[in-house]
Formats: sequence, structure tokens, C-alpha cells
Amino acid sequence: MGSAISIKDLTFTYQGGERSAIRSIQGEISEGAFIVMMGHGGAGKSTLCCALNGLVPRFFRGECRGRVLVKGEEITQLRVAEISRLVGLVLQDFEAQLFSTNVELEIAFGPENHCLPQAEIGRRIHYYLSFVGLEGLCHREPASLSGGQKQRLAIGSILALEPNILVMDEPTTDLDPQGQEEILSVASSLQREKRTFLIVGHEPETAIQADEIWLMQDGELISRGRPDEILEDTLKLESCGIKPLSTIELFQKMDWPGRPLTVHSAIALIEEHRLAQRRRPKSTSNTSCESPRGAPFLKIEGVRYTYPSLDVEALRGIDLSIYEGEFIALLGQNGSGKTTLAKQLNGLLKPTSGHVLIQEKPTTKYSRCELARLVGYVFQNPDHQIFARTVKEEVGFGLKVLEEDPKKIEDRVAEALEIVELQGYEEKIPFTLTKGERQRVAVASVLTAQPQVIILDEPTTGLDYRHQRSMMGMLEHLNQKGHTIIIITHSMWVASEYAKRVIVMKDGTIFSDGPTREVFSNEAQLNEASLRVPPIVQLSNWLGTQALTVEELVQELKGYDR
Repeated sequence: MGSAISIKDLTFTYQGGERSAIRSIQGEISEGAFIVMMGHGGAGKSTLCCALNGLVPRFFRGECRGRVLVKGEEITQLRVAEISRLVGLVLQDFEAQLFSTNVELEIAFGPENHCLPQAEIGRRIHYYLSFVGLEGLCHREPASLSGGQKQRLAIGSILALEPNILVMDEPTTDLDPQGQEEILSVASSLQREKRTFLIVGHEPETAIQADEIWLMQDGELISRGRPDEILEDTLKLESCGIKPLSTIELFQKMDWPGRPLTVHSAIALIEEHRLAQRRRPKSTSNTSCESPRGAPFLKIEGVRYTYPSLDVEALRGIDLSIYEGEFIALLGQNGSGKTTLAKQLNGLLKPTSGHVLIQEKPTTKYSRCELARLVGYVFQNPDHQIFARTVKEEVGFGLKVLEEDPKKIEDRVAEALEIVELQGYEEKIPFTLTKGERQRVAVASVLTAQPQVIILDEPTTGLDYRHQRSMMGMLEHLNQKGHTIIIITHSMWVASEYAKRVIVMKDGTIFSDGPTREVFSNEAQLNEASLRVPPIVQLSNWLGTQALTVEELVQELKGYDR
């Protein structure tokens, strides 16, 4: 089998950059191979992806040494039209790729520019809209879609080009678990067609089926190998900002033989070596968090919401109570209504019918300043709320609007930046920061008002494992101080490890609501909502334990041993 991509001693430094983004990269990718590239934020993964289709150095300027050959052709010598037939790229910032006036035209744009016959263009539109689950939304404006739906559309528009080599930079960040599985199924179909697939990912589960994993650190390709070789080295993975596989972590901590990559193989090893005895599951009614006391802080009564320009009913009769001090994960498939519901809670959207109450008073009776002090909201994309010239100005803007004393603003800004670990960033320009840093700036700007309730839409998206842990640890600390935390997330392990209560949405309704352990024990019901419990919870459910984390499962199993 020939070489699809050859990378020869590639080094690139962005214009004005102090250090190289990638250094001395050497690598060969065979035709039809499935490669997963992993590494911490800033490791150089996106830069390398952009080099594979000539965006580096053709669009992103800088000093470039070395060569990238695609099908034996020097990528920088090819015309844009030729490159688009060879290498399709889904950017990490997928929204930047969307520009058409409706979903169907977005899918059609590439094939039309390749001057394909009308019948073939129609076939591709129908096939790839169906593949990415957007067949019913063909006339919607891309801007009106949810974050996950936009990501599906960006992927579909590149798939419709049917390139020989497909490169996706973190293609599953905003997708629900079922959507992630569907996108990863692209690998098998491409391999059947002898096409090449390279993706960037943070979650190790995405790499299990790969032919090879490329591990990057500080701009260098430090390791390459089969999944079983790379994923069993948990210390190296963590040093590269990657979450170790929970099944391997469990077997290491229990000192059990084998390093299983999947729940299925873990169960097989447990049964083969009689490592643990299955127990009858205990009732989850005793595992629920302490019952809330007093009146709810937030109450939603019969709320319906229809987007006026779309005539789409996003919420269909929601009744919900939220109490002070709760830590809630709002889950559901893309387009299920999670963000629409969250935006009702601080008046960003007003119900078409029904009522939203804060401390038993309708949100319509509060001023915007009053609402900001009660309920803070961090957007899914931090760039949708960041606009100031410096971090200090951005974080203090809300208090300035509230006409607070300058000394108080200065103190609050310093406190908020300390909480999000951005001390020393006061004079930096927000848009020059990494995605994770911009996310923290957005959080800090909400914290300065010290709201009782803090809502975060996908707070861990685009962050490596270390920064995910840091972000969630910060929210856990705020929750312990008395703040009510509500996160919208597709990261099921984040929900299982941090949330005390889970609310699952489906088709604009509340599908399930209860303590995390109780909701996660019903895997069949979650599957109906396109959700999958984390591998360690699947294993815990099979064993009949109550664990939601590796540490809890180790404690339970060792307790049984005694």
C-alpha cells in the first residue's frame, strides 16, 4: 500500500511567534489508514492539520521549513482546487467554515465548485445530510442551528467533497455521544474505499479503533504506535493532557492482569480470571443527594418557547425546580432544547408561554442588572461574549455597567482572575489567548458579579484533560462556597464525576430528572435520548456497584474483598 501523506522534517513558526508551533515533524501515513492525533492544548496539532492541506504556510503566514507531500505531490505547489479534491479539512473552529444562507446550500457548495453534474450534487446533498443527521433541516440558516448541529454541518460539507484524505480537527467536541459514534463510523467506510482519515481528539475512546496514534507534546511528535501500545501508558497520556482510559486505570489500581481498552474486554478479563464477583444492584433511592429544603431558587412553570423566525417549538411545556447549592448537568442530544432552556433562566430568552420565577418573582419583573447579579451565563463559544481590548477591561465590564465603585471593580477583577488562574493576564488582549484561556476569561467576567446561579454552556469543550479538570475543580469549589452550578455538557464523564443531579432533555421536553447515580443506572433510557454512560459507569452497573468514578469503584471492590 502506497503513502498518502509524507511529512519530512516540518517546522513552522507563526509570524511574530516567539517559538515554533511544530518542530522537526517526520511521518508517513499509508493510504486507507485511520490515524488519531492527540496532545495537550498548544501541542501543535491544529498547525500540523493545516499544513496537510496547505493552509500552513499559504494562509497562516510564518517561517516554514521542511515538506509535506500528498500522493507524492508537494502540497504548497498545488492549486486550491487540486488540494480540495485531495485533502478535506474540518477546522477546530468549525463555525468559521459556515457561510451559506441555508444548510442545503452549505453541503452543495463544494460539489458545485467541482462542477459536478446536477444529479450527483443532489445525491451528495441527500446522502450527507442524512449521514450527519440534518436531513430535516435543509432550509434552515446555519446561524439558527445549535452548536452540535453546526459541527455536523461543517463535517457534512467536507464529506460531500469526497476527498481522498479527510482531516478533522476535534470533530466531536460539540456532538452528543451518539453523534460522536456516527462520526467515528466514517473511519470504517473510508477504509473500505481505501481513503485516509486523520482526526484530532482529546478523548481516548476515539482512538481505540485507530490504526495508529500520534502523540504530540510541545510542538513535537513524541510517540507513534498502535492504540494498545500508546493507551496503556497512563502517565505519558496525562503528561500530554489526555484522560487515561478508565478501564485501564481501574485494572492498574486493582493490580489486575491485563490492560483492557473497552468495557467488553474488561468484563471478559474479570470473568476469565474471576477478579470480582457480580452483586445484585442496590436500590439507587438511598444514593440520591440530600433533598432540597425550602422554596426553589428557580422555578419554571409550563414553559414553551418557539423561535419566531423559524416557527420551531424548542421547548414543549417544561416544569422544573432548581434549589440553592445544587450542581446540575443538563444533558441531551444536539437540538434537544438544552441551551434554549438555560437561556430562559436569566432572561436571555422569554417564554412564548408559561413563567420563569427567581425567588418566586417572574424574571420579567427584574431589570437586566438585577438578573445579572442573580444568574450568570457563560456562552458555549466564549468569542460570543468577549469584546474588550484587555482581559482586565473584559472581566470588569459587567461591574462597570452596574456602576460599581472603581476600587470594588479592581478588587473583584483580581479575585475573579485568581479563581480562574489567570493572574498576570490583566493587560493581555483576549483574542490572542487560547480557547481554554478565553473560556476562563468569560467565566471570570461572570464571576465578578458574584451571581448565586452560574450557568455554563459546554465549559470543557476544546480543553485538554488537565484544563478540563482545572475548570471543573474551579466550579466544584464555587459550588462548595454556595453557588448553584448548572452545566450543559456532552461530556458524560464530567457529568458523572461532578454533577449531583442530572436533567436529560429530549425533543424539547424533560425526559429524565434525578440524582446522577439514579439516572445513570438506567442505560436503556439514556440510549433513547442518544446518550451513553461513561465506560466506568457501564462497568459499575454490570458489577452491581454504585460507583460513578474509578476511585469509587476501587473503594467498593476493595471493600467487598475485605
